[in-house]
Amino acid sequence: MNSIAITRALLSVSDKTGIVDLARTLAERGVELVSTGGTAKALRDAGLAVRDVSELTGFPEMMDGRVKTLHPMVHGGLLAVRDDPEHVAAMTEHGIGAIDLVVVNLYPFEATVARGAERDEVIENIDIGGPSMVRSAAKNHAHVAIVTDPADYALLAQGSTTLDQRRMLAAKAFAATAAYDSAIAQWFAFADQGETFPATLPLAFTLADELRYGENPHQLAALYLPKGPGARGIAQASQLQGKALSYNNYNDADAALELVSEFRDGPPTVVIVKHANPCGVASADTLLEAYEAAFACDTVSAFGGIVAVNRPLDGATARAIAGIFTEVVAAPDADDEARAIFAAKKNLRLLLTGELPDPARAGLAIKSIAGGLLVQSRDGGRLGELQVVTKRQPTAQELIDCRFAWTVAKHVKSNAIVYASGGATAGIGAGQMNRLESARIAAWKARDAAEKAGWAQARTIGSAVASDAFFPFADGLLAAVEAGATAVIQPGGSIRDDEVIAAADEAGLAMVFTGMRHFRH
Repeated sequence: MNSIAITRALLSVSDKTGIVDLARTLAERGVELVSTGGTAKALRDAGLAVRDVSELTGFPEMMDGRVKTLHPMVHGGLLAVRDDPEHVAAMTEHGIGAIDLVVVNLYPFEATVARGAERDEVIENIDIGGPSMVRSAAKNHAHVAIVTDPADYALLAQGSTTLDQRRMLAAKAFAATAAYDSAIAQWFAFADQGETFPATLPLAFTLADELRYGENPHQLAALYLPKGPGARGIAQASQLQGKALSYNNYNDADAALELVSEFRDGPPTVVIVKHANPCGVASADTLLEAYEAAFACDTVSAFGGIVAVNRPLDGATARAIAGIFTEVVAAPDADDEARAIFAAKKNLRLLLTGELPDPARAGLAIKSIAGGLLVQSRDGGRLGELQVVTKRQPTAQELIDCRFAWTVAKHVKSNAIVYASGGATAGIGAGQMNRLESARIAAWKARDAAEKAGWAQARTIGSAVASDAFFPFADGLLAAVEAGATAVIQPGGSIRDDEVIAAADEAGLAMVFTGMRHFRH
């Protein structure tokens, strides 16, 4: 086991949680305590005997504490290989005492940035001596234990450490300094220098949970969270009930939350997602009415789907959602009645997200490919002024339907076609290899929904249709005409725009161009 007794410990922490109790335990086992600044004061205030680092080094802390542990008396005691005769001779010659344990956590750089501190204060919260001690101790883990996480203090209760423990602690320590340096590099690149794509992309994430499996049972999977405060999304949601979320649950719930967040300042809205594509979206005066309209768009796909809402859940809406098998429900909050209704559905996961994320927030979208990463800015594009390109102007209601359909289409896998009417999707065509097939599939699903509901006609009659990219030919547009659409919203920009516009005019459609596309692969 290669157990090493702790005879001298160096304690220097910003987060003082548990440090006094740890120091007292070590002192009771005869460990000499060496410390710095605020940590030394906290230990003395608790009645513990502490030796200042300045006494160890022979130099006072100086330059506002910038220089205190960067000294051979410290790093020699950390880096010396105890069974190397030359190292032992050097320690003897220079009076360097061995340090068996280092307990360090670093200046709160990320918290300082998060609270909006000025640049000078941010710079002062870049720790230098701490990471240096961490790395020295971790490199020499054959002889020295390094603890960077208060959760590991319990390992030191016996006053000794094993090699397996020191190896584990060293791995955590190097991960901690890597993440710390990553946070600093991110701040310099993105906040201080205003770079979008720095020469080196610094990323740091911490393991939140190992999942049962990935997209398929033969794949391993885990959830990682970004280091530092401020992240908000499905990964930060509080799960009130139900079994653990799977990889696919997270992926689908994220798609649902991202879409419903587009309506966070709008009327009550419900999104139903299946396999990362919306199968029904609706806004109404109440969540219940919105759910019923979204569900009616595709009652088959909604089975086993993910539901996200933009308002706290009420009992009536929860009762309707619980009427069919639903995998996950995500909501900002839920009242007592809604929680009680879902509690009877042990397999349903209820996620409370709090405030919905800003759909227009900045950030990077990252996708792995063989041999590298593709990185792009998030699609935070918003609709600006619409260009009417047809002879007929859209009515006020058609413009409302166009905007609704366009918002949904942004979150449908390309090629995407979305029919919408009266604040609800009428038919959604997703992920086809050509736009014509997406238009046909969406129209067919609308007819199927009408038959199941016993409606006199499909909701595509009199609807607006959105296309996430331009119509390369008029055939996709003509399929929408056959489905009964009266208004079209699309980016424009095809070499055949004139042909498409002419077809729209001949059919009496109103069509607007956005000048922006929303591919989603």
